[in-house]
Amino acid sequence: MIDTETRRVISREYFSRERLAEHHFRSFNAFLDTGMQQVVDEKETIDTDIGDKEGEEPVYVELGDVRVVTPRVREADGSEELLYPQEARLRNITYSAPVFMEMAVVVGGEETEEEVVDQTETKVGRMPIMIGSDKCNIANFDDQDLIDIGEDPADPGGYFIVNGSERVLMTSEDLAPNKILAETDTKYGDDVQVAKTFSQRRGYRALVLVERTRDGLLEVSFPSVSGSVDFVTLVRALGLESDEEIVHRVSEDPEIVKFMLENLEAADVQTTEGAIETLGERVASGQGKNYQLKRANYVIDRYLLPHLHEEGVEEEDVRINKAYYLCRMAEACFELALGRREADDKDHYANKRLKVSGDLMRDLFRTALNKLARDVKYQLERANMRNRQLSVSTVVRSDVLTERLEHPIATGNWVGGRSGVSQLVDRTDYMGVLSHLRRLRSPLSRSQPHFEARDLHATQWGRICPSETPEGPNCGLVKNFAQAMELSKTVEDERGLKRELAEMGVQGIPGIEGVERPADD
Repeated sequence: MIDTETRRVISREYFSRERLAEHHFRSFNAFLDTGMQQVVDEKETIDTDIGDKEGEEPVYVELGDVRVVTPRVREADGSEELLYPQEARLRNITYSAPVFMEMAVVVGGEETEEEVVDQTETKVGRMPIMIGSDKCNIANFDDQDLIDIGEDPADPGGYFIVNGSERVLMTSEDLAPNKILAETDTKYGDDVQVAKTFSQRRGYRALVLVERTRDGLLEVSFPSVSGSVDFVTLVRALGLESDEEIVHRVSEDPEIVKFMLENLEAADVQTTEGAIETLGERVASGQGKNYQLKRANYVIDRYLLPHLHEEGVEEEDVRINKAYYLCRMAEACFELALGRREADDKDHYANKRLKVSGDLMRDLFRTALNKLARDVKYQLERANMRNRQLSVSTVVRSDVLTERLEHPIATGNWVGGRSGVSQLVDRTDYMGVLSHLRRLRSPLSRSQPHFEARDLHATQWGRICPSETPEGPNCGLVKNFAQAMELSKTVEDERGLKRELAEMGVQGIPGIEGVERPADD
């Protein structure tokens, strides 16, 4: 038996302020440490239209390292001092820190020698800082220090202060990206099977569907192509040309092979070139032949399964990987039709992922950086037209980024058309605050029944509280973490993980040298 004193120590440690909002801290700290830099590296440069005219040298801006300091406030006399949360609440200001980025204006292109006209680290805006995160000014204060500056030592943190209001970002529940889910399409009865995947890369999310129709033929739907494309035509366009290779990559099962032979007989094209021409007629009908081919290649590289793009991997290998992935999706459709597998359960927690504060802030920062890039482009072009000196400090307007970061947190209206992502912290009592920080919401509509999504699921045991959910239209869609729940984080370095698995003897990992790609990678 555990004695009373030991029980008290365990309880005190369990309900410590570091632990109850830990998932928010860990996520936001990861965003500040690596997430922001990754978004900047994705952007890499800001291109301009300078140089389009004859005789003009091209100009672009190169982006470098980004860093965030701790929260500061600029006073009326121009001085800048440290800002503490209680002061931000009382003065109705935002608890935010300056963001600095290395930027360089480069003149010249591939034809001419490039010259760096101006290179400096400049302030690009302000980032709202989470109370209690690594960049917070009170992060390492002890209880007495917190009391001295007017803070409650028991306050768990994990929220932001924008215009004096305390705002918490709601953890969002979503279907797992880059994972094949097979199900029967109930709209058309039990004889239409669908395999789908939400392919996600760098904030872009594309829904790819492989559907087995009533007559047994496979069709693929993906963004930027109206309607659906014949499966065999698409995999041939990706580089799988021979009938034998297509069938082998889908399955060796005799019954599935029979289904595939029906699809091959119905196919109109037999070569990769012919398949790309057919696709070009679909995506750019009425245009010239060269434009159709260019557009078809762009569409399958840009919009079809974008998550399979990897840095340093040849385009041909990426296309073959896409063909293998589509074959795996086709096999899932056939297995479902033959009763070899059950339909995937969308409510199973293995098929879900949670977006915490850091993930939400990354989406926001990506949009804000794009807005800043457009503004810098405009300012550079205007300065060039007026024959002014091109310098970083004069073309960067810091309020552009600041506004794009603060306004969504203040209103709750997030990128992608989502609303209610940030909410006022429930300060009814201490337990109300803890409950609010550990709440998660589903993206499903409150006005629809969604009976299965609202039900308790066996996989929620130990993860989601079975009783704490609101009454009324939000019932079962707004949930809360269980007391002992710990949230694991996504592996950022997928390539490093794949290489470790390969070294341990796992075979068939795509993108790793010396390892053969299998049909069901």
